[in-house]
Amino acid sequence: MAFDIWLAFLLASCLISISPGAGAVNTMSNGLRHGVRNTLPAILGLQLGYGAQILLVGVGLGALLASSALAFALVKWIGVAYLIWLGVQKFREGGFGVAGDDQPQESAQKRFWNAAFVNLTNPKATVFLVALFPQFVDPNASHMTQFLEMGVTLIVVDVVVMLGYATLASRLLGWLKTPARQRHMNRVFGSLFMGAAVLMASYRHGQ
Repeated sequence: MAFDIWLAFLLASCLISISPGAGAVNTMSNGLRHGVRNTLPAILGLQLGYGAQILLVGVGLGALLASSALAFALVKWIGVAYLIWLGVQKFREGGFGVAGDDQPQESAQKRFWNAAFVNLTNPKATVFLVALFPQFVDPNASHMTQFLEMGVTLIVVDVVVMLGYATLASRLLGWLKTPARQRHMNRVFGSLFMGAAVLMASYRHGQ
């Protein structure tokens, strides 16, 4: 991939990651509850889901979701249901221990897989990648090499942006000292998860 083309793709990758979505909500929620270091498993889980989306596009299954209304609807509604479930769970949570407390926290494994599933069940990301990648692919060069370069760029950028979101969220930990404030924050993020579900549900096949 030519350097100027890669720079353009890098800019597009930054805009994609910075735009708030279900992954950013998940990261900020974990950053508030667990601090930056303990949010790393969730960030890595998001990248597993993102990497799977990129792989799907690379092997052509992304085109299937773009062309098959049934496949698109199946993945979309699984994702919608999961985000609503996450939102309800956040709404039902009471106060939580801020980073450094002795209270038990969610396991790193659970944070990893919860985050991975958030990205795995987002068909809009798949369809978006199907639309994005061809804009930067040189038909006269190796497609696999170019997909690898673009995939690595997307994931590295997303890791950096998610770390930024987690850091920003963790700065609020000092404010979240009382159970009442913690419950309010849980309800805010529960609402955001359910809002992300509504946005995903409103995204129709062919948009």
